[in-house]
Amino acid sequence: MPSFYEDNDDLRFYVERGIDWAPLVHLTEYDGRAPDAFPTTADAVAFYTEVLELVGRFAAEDVAPVASRIDRAHPTLEAGEVVTPEVHRALFEKISGLGLHGLCLPRELDGMNCPFLLFSLNNELLARADVSVTAHHGFHMGMAMAMLLYSVLEGSTTFDQENGRISSTRFAEAIAGIVSGAEWGSMDITEADAGSDMARLRCVGVLGDDGWRVSGEKIFITSGHGRWHFVIARTEPVSEAAFGGLDGLSLFLVPAWSEGPDGARVRHGHLGTVEDKLGHNGSVTVSIRFDDAPAHLVGARGDGFKQMLLLMNNARIGVGFEALGLCEAAYRAARGYAAVRRSMGKTIDRHEMIADLLDEMRTEIQGLRALGVTAAWHEEMGQKIRLKLQFFAPSEPGERASLERQLRRHQRAARRMTPLLKFLASEKAVEHARKAIQIHGGSGYIKEQGVEKLLRDAIVFPIYEGTSQIQALMVMKDTLLGVVKDPAAFFKRAAASRWRAVSGRSAADRALARLEVLRDGAIQHLLGRLLTTKVRELRHQPVRSWRDAMRGWDPKRDFALALLHAERLCALLAHVEVASVLYEQVRAHPDRADVLDRWLDRAEPRCRHWHDVITTTGKRLLASLDGAEAADQAAK
Repeated sequence: MPSFYEDNDDLRFYVERGIDWAPLVHLTEYDGRAPDAFPTTADAVAFYTEVLELVGRFAAEDVAPVASRIDRAHPTLEAGEVVTPEVHRALFEKISGLGLHGLCLPRELDGMNCPFLLFSLNNELLARADVSVTAHHGFHMGMAMAMLLYSVLEGSTTFDQENGRISSTRFAEAIAGIVSGAEWGSMDITEADAGSDMARLRCVGVLGDDGWRVSGEKIFITSGHGRWHFVIARTEPVSEAAFGGLDGLSLFLVPAWSEGPDGARVRHGHLGTVEDKLGHNGSVTVSIRFDDAPAHLVGARGDGFKQMLLLMNNARIGVGFEALGLCEAAYRAARGYAAVRRSMGKTIDRHEMIADLLDEMRTEIQGLRALGVTAAWHEEMGQKIRLKLQFFAPSEPGERASLERQLRRHQRAARRMTPLLKFLASEKAVEHARKAIQIHGGSGYIKEQGVEKLLRDAIVFPIYEGTSQIQALMVMKDTLLGVVKDPAAFFKRAAASRWRAVSGRSAADRALARLEVLRDGAIQHLLGRLLTTKVRELRHQPVRSWRDAMRGWDPKRDFALALLHAERLCALLAHVEVASVLYEQVRAHPDRADVLDRWLDRAEPRCRHWHDVITTTGKRLLASLDGAEAADQAAK
């Protein structure tokens, strides 16, 4: 079986030419301070390529052949412990042997000191073979990286400045256990009555004479049978917390067990059920109950929600690459089948409708990869510049100011792109799996063929690590409030797009500008409706109060139309973002023009549709919701 890296020209383009590795390598290697740092960017990228080639072969030769067995052999709960099937354990012994659990950790912590972007690319390769294996692997290295990052940010990690090495770090013992493959971690957020609405969390953290203790139950915890749990718990009464109770949450690292004097395991977190899921069967999902469990407060008390977002941003990028890998698997399976299945005198890939489906899948995969690589690059650059400013800040004021400007630019880009990637990649994974089944026809519905598994695995992407609806709400809120804060910049940008739509220097430039005009038109329509409603309310208030009223926005009350159309706006913005990324790519690499042209060809009619729906529908449904709410209030 060929390597999943070597057979993917589009992925190799990014590694060989499309990623600006130099600044990322420079930051990853602590500006070359360490004696074991790569001497040049070329040396570093050569090593990264070797890792991708290794993982590509491993995914194709070791993971893909056993994916169906892992899917059928479910984990079980025996005597309070999860028992995974032998095929699963054997596979992760191989992953541990390859050293992949420490891929991005510093060398002084027994890692390879590779960029997190490389881990993301590896995620795609592994997910093409099996997404559940990829998800569980992510809760090894990903949690170890989170431990290190949280320790760095709270100041409990010390650096040898001269040699560019970590001298000590707070969670070194836990990190070592994860790198070895013996342990892993999980992120424990969801509760029975608190999923997306985190203000309703009831798990509590209490500070006693012997330190912090955590009590409560968490559900739907991916890889929650591991030792280390990042747990969000309430430490302040709801009545004393702002923002709907979110400021009353803190983050803890809780060991699910410790070793007693006799070496026996003493459990602090008790496993309830092992969920029997639709798919992702190689990724264990459990409920867990903590009863007065010893816990380590991470960072400052009350900062749990903010810290959780830091972890979730990386997780959402990771999910984007997992979904991309599944899309690639669906496309390869569909294309391979269509190339040999004959009907009406020719193979079905030569039939117009099937050819269109395959072209659409290929184009969307390339667009998603462009967005994913760019989002991951900005996220990592922002995090590493932030760390450089904290620990290796230049003494020259101008250089420091330059780094601060770069930090803001990368953070803005990552914040904008991450929910767009999570949303679009998740939705496309489901679509592509469905199309793969359709192209296979009746045989696609049979388990033996393997493509039905892709659909079962894909369904969870729009749900976990923040639903598609949550991503859309984040995008909508950031977009509209951003315009409210600086309307002059928005209208200046919108005017420039309208001019480029008719006078752009190339057909691609004009097509991109037309997408921007549709985007800006949808945003302007939603804001216009919001302002109309706001002005109508101001008629009954003193003029002196108008200024403050226009500054105060209640998303639940004022944004009704925008809430209704949030997913459509998110899809529109995602398509424009991909087009912008590909357009900039073509300016540097003209041979990529075909990818941009195919994306624009499909994006423009879609964006016209979403613009039309946003600007012409919604009144009827909102009126019915208002009526129902009024009836509820009257009944009370």
